[in-house]
Amino acid sequence: MNWKRFSKISLVALVGFFSVAAVTKDHDKLFEISKNIEIFTNLYQEINTHYVDDLNPSKMMRIGIDAMLGALDPYTNYISESEIEGYRFMTEGKYKGIGADFIKIGDEVTVSAPLENSPASKAGLKAGDVLIAVDGKEVAGKRSSDVSRFLKGFPGTEVELTIKRPGTTDQQKLVLTRDEVKVENVPYSGMLNEEVGYLALTTFTRNAGRNVANAVKKLKENNPKMKGVVFDLRGNGGGLLAEAVNVSNVFVDKGELIVTTKGKVIDWDRSYKTLNKPVDTDMPLVVLVDKGSASASEIVSGVIQDLDRGVLVGQRSYGKGLVQNTQDVGYNSKVKITIAKYYIPSGRCIQGVEYADGTPINIPDSLRTPFKTRSGRKVLDGGGVKPDLYLDKTESERILGSLNKKHLIFDYVTQYCLKHETIADIKDFHFDGFDDFIAYLEKKEFAYDTESEKLLAQLKEKAEAEKYNTILKTDFSTMEQKIKQAKKDDLYEFKTAIVDQIEKEIAARYYFESGKIQIGLRNDSEVQEAIGLINTPAKYEQLLGKK
Repeated sequence: MNWKRFSKISLVALVGFFSVAAVTKDHDKLFEISKNIEIFTNLYQEINTHYVDDLNPSKMMRIGIDAMLGALDPYTNYISESEIEGYRFMTEGKYKGIGADFIKIGDEVTVSAPLENSPASKAGLKAGDVLIAVDGKEVAGKRSSDVSRFLKGFPGTEVELTIKRPGTTDQQKLVLTRDEVKVENVPYSGMLNEEVGYLALTTFTRNAGRNVANAVKKLKENNPKMKGVVFDLRGNGGGLLAEAVNVSNVFVDKGELIVTTKGKVIDWDRSYKTLNKPVDTDMPLVVLVDKGSASASEIVSGVIQDLDRGVLVGQRSYGKGLVQNTQDVGYNSKVKITIAKYYIPSGRCIQGVEYADGTPINIPDSLRTPFKTRSGRKVLDGGGVKPDLYLDKTESERILGSLNKKHLIFDYVTQYCLKHETIADIKDFHFDGFDDFIAYLEKKEFAYDTESEKLLAQLKEKAEAEKYNTILKTDFSTMEQKIKQAKKDDLYEFKTAIVDQIEKEIAARYYFESGKIQIGLRNDSEVQEAIGLINTPAKYEQLLGKK
C-alpha cells in the first residue's frame, strides 16, 4: 500500500470535512483533531513498515478503538460486524444461532445453560458439557464470548460440536441446525398465594411493555381475589428506553412524564410520557431491585418510587443514568455512544459519578442531592435507586459470590444430575443433600479470603518487620484457627441461601429458566417481605408516606 498517498488522501478528505464544519466549530479544536489523526496514520505506517513481526490490522485497530472508547465510560462501545448478532439480542431478545450460554471454567469452555426449545436443547446439549471443538477447530483457551460468536449464523446452516460429557472419557459429536432463537423477557408469571401475584422481567427488549401488561391482565382475570402484585426486576440490566416507558405505563396513568433525556446535542433532548391506558393504577405494587438492576430497570423502579405508585424492596440498584444511541461507522459496524443522561419524574439522575473496574463506586448519602417524590418523600440522586425497604444481603452474598466465582455450585449440580435422571415436579422438589455438598467442598479444598484474614496477614507482616513475630506466633496461630472455624460455620449459618442457589441450579437443568424462577420463589426472603407488605396495608401506606 502507498502509505504516503493514503495519508494525503485521508488528510485531504479530513480537511474537506473540517472546512465545512469549521463554520460552526472551534478552529483550534478542529486543528487538533486533524493533526492527531494524521499522526495516528503516520504512526501506524511506521509500525507496519518497520516492526519485526507481521501485524494484524484488525486486531491492532480494535485495541486502539477499545482503548479510546474505554477512556470515556463503560457503555460507549464499538460493535464490529461479527458482534452484530449479540447487539441484536440485547435490543430484540432474539438472535440467529444454537441457543446456549457458555462459561469459562479453567481452560475449558463449558455449556452453562441450553435454552428451552432451542437447537441446542433439541440436539441434547446439556449444562456441564465441555466444548472441545466447533467444526473441527479446538476451542480450548478461547473466551466463552468468542465461542458464542462462532456459533451464531443463519438459520438452516449446520454446525458440528465436539463435546465431552461429565462422567465419561469419550468425546462425542453433535450436529446442530442453527435457527432464530428467541428469549422471553417475561419468563414467568403466576400466583405466590391466592391473593398475591408475581411476575419477573429479565430484560427490556422489544415488546417488554406489552408482555408485562399481558401478564398482569392475565393474573387479574384468572385470580379475582388478587389484591397485590410483586414485580421482580432483580438482575435486570436494562435495555430499550422506550420499553421502560411502556413498562411504567402498565402501572401509571396515561400522560405521565416518565423520563427526560439531556445531552450535548440539544435537538436530541427528549421528554417521554406514557401514551396508553394503564392496566392497573391502584393495586398495591412491590418492586424488587438489587445491585444488578440497571438502566431501564432503574427508570421503572425510580418512576414507581417518584410517583408513589408502589414500594421498592431489596438493595440499592446499579446506578446507570446514561442513554446510548448507535451510529453506523461503515462495513456493517456500529458505535454505541453515550449521548445523554436521563432524569426521572422527581428531577433526579441516578447515574454513579465514579467507577472502579467498570462498576459504580458507592456514594455516601451525605454527598447525594435530595429530591422529593409526588407526596413529598425525600429521595436521593446519584449511584442508583435506594429501596424504600432495604434488606441487607452482604454476608450471604460474600460467601455465595465466592462459591459461584469458583463454579462450585455449578460443578456440584453437574455431578448431582449424573446420579438423577429426573427430579420431582417443581412444587414437590427439595434438595436434602447439604451435608453431601459440604463434603464435596472439603474435597475441593474450598477456601475464600475474608477481610479479617487480610488484616491479620498485614499485622503479621508488621510484627515480623518490628521483630514481634516470635512472641505473637501462638496468638496468630490461635486467631487463624478461629477464623478457619468461623468460615466453616458460615456455610451452615447461610445454609438456606446456599440451598436456594443449589435448588435453582438443579431446577434450571430440568425445567429451564421458568423452573429456576419458580423454585427460587419458595425460599426467597425478599419475596416473603413483599407478600408481608401487601398483606399489611398500614406498613405499605407508611412506606409510601401516606397516613
